[in-house]
Amino acid sequence: MDRTFWRAGHTPTLFSAFLYFDLSFMVWYLLGPLQVPIAQSLHLNTQQRGLMVATPILAGALLRLLMGVIVDHLGAKRTGTIAQLLVILSLAGAWTVGITSYAHILLLGVLLGIAGASFAVALPLASRWYPPQHQGTAMGIAGAGNSGTVLAALFAPAVAASFGWNAVFGLACLPLLLVLALYVLLAKDAPGPRTTKRLSDYLAVLKEKDAWWFMFFYAMTFGGFSGFASALPGYFHDQFGFEAKTAGLYTAACVLAGSIMRPLGGLLADKMGGTRSLLGVYGACSILIAAAGFNQGGASLSLLLFILAMLCLGAGNGAVFQLVPQRFAKEIGVMTGLIGMAGGVGGFALAASLGFIKQSTGGYAAGLWLFAALCAAAWLSLAGVKQRWRSNWSVATARV
Repeated sequence: MDRTFWRAGHTPTLFSAFLYFDLSFMVWYLLGPLQVPIAQSLHLNTQQRGLMVATPILAGALLRLLMGVIVDHLGAKRTGTIAQLLVILSLAGAWTVGITSYAHILLLGVLLGIAGASFAVALPLASRWYPPQHQGTAMGIAGAGNSGTVLAALFAPAVAASFGWNAVFGLACLPLLLVLALYVLLAKDAPGPRTTKRLSDYLAVLKEKDAWWFMFFYAMTFGGFSGFASALPGYFHDQFGFEAKTAGLYTAACVLAGSIMRPLGGLLADKMGGTRSLLGVYGACSILIAAAGFNQGGASLSLLLFILAMLCLGAGNGAVFQLVPQRFAKEIGVMTGLIGMAGGVGGFALAASLGFIKQSTGGYAAGLWLFAALCAAAWLSLAGVKQRWRSNWSVATARV
């Protein structure tokens, strides 16, 4: 990363956006590593458990679009502050009142979707400070906040084992309050007029075929990352009989790989081109996830396959957002909301369908093979549009 990048934007805001995104992702993901003890306590079956961990993903996806609209009206910093306060209040309420039924945990999942919607705050807050040639790197660094899933996978099961899973919600408020204070002190909205978007602006963008392609491509990369991050604790528990803490450690290794690769994926896409990066991502993921579906070689091989797949998906997340500003520079706020929503819907579909397929068939193979087939379809689709993108886009300072 050259010095021109650090001179091009506002580093305190980039750092604040990362921290805000990181802790938001931590709490958005809490139900994933806690799913085994929660399911045992509330007597949930595999399908109900899958819907439980998928609910925050869907809620976050839908709220991202609303959050994007609010960002356009109030500014990213103010919107993020309000959202973080709502998340803290939701967690504190769950801790003090208690979760005693399936309906309660689904309601908490919906409220945790506010944290998932932080995507629509952190990325515009950071990216609007940077020119096109550094967009992939800036958005990759801010987006690396999805490493918060690692914190949840590492610590939530251990805290639950010591103090009970409901105590995790109360203790999570402490780092959230600290990060909120730093965010308020350090973050700044980028200078210049803020364009307010209307519903008609979103509908206008949706008339563009490229908008749908970006939504599909991100539904596969971020949807794959978030869906597997939520489903893998249950997968390792069901397939290998791991207790919640061990399943969390295995999952943490996987999500750490994907989180590290997000900023590197943006940097790589800046250097070699986003379409080339994504083609490699989809090709590799289709092979790796298909291999995982055969469930051969025990837990160690499964762990290796998922780590490699999450590395690819993390790189793909960064690559998609290296391309978006080149095609939709004037609609970046709208597209961030739409693409983020699509990514969340993809994650919900993956996590929920894995639970449903496991409940229906007794195994995860069919669900994994379905995702592998969709990755292959994404590869074919991108191969079909890449030449048109390279020929028609006019941003000369960045690589397609």
